[in-house]
Amino acid sequence: MKLIDAAGREHHAVAPPEAAPRIVSLVPSITELLCDLGLAHRLAGRTGFCVHPADTVRTIAKVGGTKNVNLDKIRALAPTHLIVNIDENEKPTVDALAGFIPNIIVTHPKGPRDNPALYRLLGGIFGAGERAEQLCAIFEREYAALAAVAEPAPKTVLYCIWKDPWMTVSRDTYIAQMLALIGWRHWVAADPAEADCRYPKFNWSQELTDAVDEVLLSTEPYRFTEAHADALERQLGKPVQLVDGEMLSWYGSRAINGLRYLRNLALTSGGSSAPACG
Repeated sequence: MKLIDAAGREHHAVAPPEAAPRIVSLVPSITELLCDLGLAHRLAGRTGFCVHPADTVRTIAKVGGTKNVNLDKIRALAPTHLIVNIDENEKPTVDALAGFIPNIIVTHPKGPRDNPALYRLLGGIFGAGERAEQLCAIFEREYAALAAVAEPAPKTVLYCIWKDPWMTVSRDTYIAQMLALIGWRHWVAADPAEADCRYPKFNWSQELTDAVDEVLLSTEPYRFTEAHADALERQLGKPVQLVDGEMLSWYGSRAINGLRYLRNLALTSGGSSAPACG
């Protein structure tokens, strides 16, 4: 099987003299996936947002954020491989890092069905193919369990990721594709300038409120709380639900729990608060 990343670049399984790769991950969900693939000991660096699994990543050097990366810190770590994501990391930064890191692996899962290929890509490159196949099997089992759940009544939702200014997601994002698995269609901005954005800004209006059945407030990147949800529900007169942003936006191994979380959302749809992840 060819190991081709999201940039169309072919990679090869590590072999001497890179049999002990040193990996820097600039993607929180990828850092977690590498750990679940049994590759934590190969991680030389991670961002400050790479917080899972907490006990494991605590000892891995931080190299800044996903956007404000410290190039000097990364250079000092002498990595053989860098893992980035098209949405999360800025191209000029990645280009600068490519000047001294020999292997750049670009990821860009567009929907939940892209996860098994991601497991196999990283497992194949770093000699964790068996564990990757185990994760694929677990993912497929959870995907089938979700598909077996009777879909709730279709509805249009607005998934909020930020306030001041208010921001949401477009239908071509991973988040919207996750929600679509349970028949929740995401709202589309009427303004063409915003409709073409992956993360459009919006203003509350009666037209918008009338167009959606429910508002979802994500716990990340903005830290929305139940207090925000209660206040907005009173303001709009529409159901507003706080949802776990990690479960709906993190791909990699977290997507397995994300599918379980979606199943709970589907089973309890119509409630006013997010269910616990099962």
